Amino acid sequence: MMNALPVLIVVLGRLYGPVSGFAGLQRSITRYEENQLFLDDASASANEQQQQSSILRKVNKVLPMLRVLGGTSAILTILIIAIYTWDCWQKLQS
Repeated sequence: MMNALPVLIVVLGRLYGPVSGFAGLQRSITRYEENQLFLDDASASANEQQQQSSILRKVNKVLPMLRVLGGTSAILTILIIAIYTWDCWQKLQS
């Protein structure tokens, strides 16, 4: 089982690149988002609503991929820790 650990660590390292890239992209998209609540359509200008909806469309495109890659890297991290702990436990028992 210890032979699989370096391979899993390399795969995890390769996953962290796209995860951090998508997270950075999402942060750069939402950086200019104004945190306003449009209570009434008449009170908000059409330009502001169009900008807000454009930002939301971009974020909604990136978010599913970020969740998939983030979840995969989290599962892989837990798996690596479990394998390492199991291997250490087996070595302590012998």
